[in-house]
Amino acid sequence: MSQATASPADRAPSKPTANAHKNRLSAGFFRFILGRFLLIIPTVFILVTIVFFVMRATGDPISAAMGGRLTPEELQRRIHEAGYDRPLLVQYFDYLGGLLHGDLGRTLTDNQPAVSVLTRYGAATLELALLSLVVALLVGIGFGRIAARHRDRAQDAGIRLFAILCYATPVFFLGLVLKLVFSVGLGILPSSGRSSLQSEMQFSRLVSPTGLYIVDALQLGDMKVLGDVLRHAVLPALALGLLTAGVFIRLVRTNVISTFNAGYIDAARSRGVSEKRLMSKHAWRPALIPIITVMGMQIALLLAGAVLTETTFEWKGLGFMLSNYLKARDFVAVQGIVILIAIIVSVVNFIVDVISALIDPRVRY
Repeated sequence: MSQATASPADRAPSKPTANAHKNRLSAGFFRFILGRFLLIIPTVFILVTIVFFVMRATGDPISAAMGGRLTPEELQRRIHEAGYDRPLLVQYFDYLGGLLHGDLGRTLTDNQPAVSVLTRYGAATLELALLSLVVALLVGIGFGRIAARHRDRAQDAGIRLFAILCYATPVFFLGLVLKLVFSVGLGILPSSGRSSLQSEMQFSRLVSPTGLYIVDALQLGDMKVLGDVLRHAVLPALALGLLTAGVFIRLVRTNVISTFNAGYIDAARSRGVSEKRLMSKHAWRPALIPIITVMGMQIALLLAGAVLTETTFEWKGLGFMLSNYLKARDFVAVQGIVILIAIIVSVVNFIVDVISALIDPRVRY
């Protein structure tokens, strides 16, 4: 009885302790974000260095692009004017200095700033990547849930086989098959391009076009143009989206099945909750976390697949132009496109890391 109950005044310091703990968590989270953001710099620097020296492994860009079309004297004059006869390290540091000022050089084949190539064709690749991601998420999440719900049955086996085919089939081969079926055979979808000539003429009326044809069609307010743009986008988005959908199907299936074995699911099942409700309300949402964590890698896969997809469907984006510049051995343009893709992938991975840290309690910072 000699030990009295602690007074409210004695218990008061507990609140500052909780606040201090919360502040430490906040500080740790912001340190985590800062650390991930700073990793972008060495990542891009390493990629820029590798691309620069690999491009120079076959000699200077002018000789590679125009060696057979110029006289030796004219070739040497062009090389000297561009500074490609200087020591390689001098060229490298000069290139890094230009990058810091947003100067990626001028293309050799059409003599335009490499930055203008990126801004002109980058929107097309962005639009294709976003549409493909929508296809991948719809197919991956939908089929993954069905496969998990019908585990080890015929539906599950068929969906798993479909996922393997999606991931293993080369995107250019799938694109050709889709063109043969829906364009040549059935004749219901266009086989190439981003829009028809009539739609292109309508886009020329816009004062400030975005380069995203869906957005530009909405600016025009013309539903026929919008329908034409969407019809042209179906096959490229489907071909590229299915490449990633195979990964999402397996991830969702595996994680939903794992969640079904969790204790809180068994507790809900013991209370009489139906299997359908367990799937829709309890099991599949935690299964989405792994999709978000691997989203960065899948964006890189989409951008890599965009090169072949855009070439197959003549979708004039960065991938299509990269293929053309590689054929012309225009290494200045190739460097600019590859560096932009590297920056996009690094930034997307940073955003995915931040989102994962916010929604996944297993991430520690």
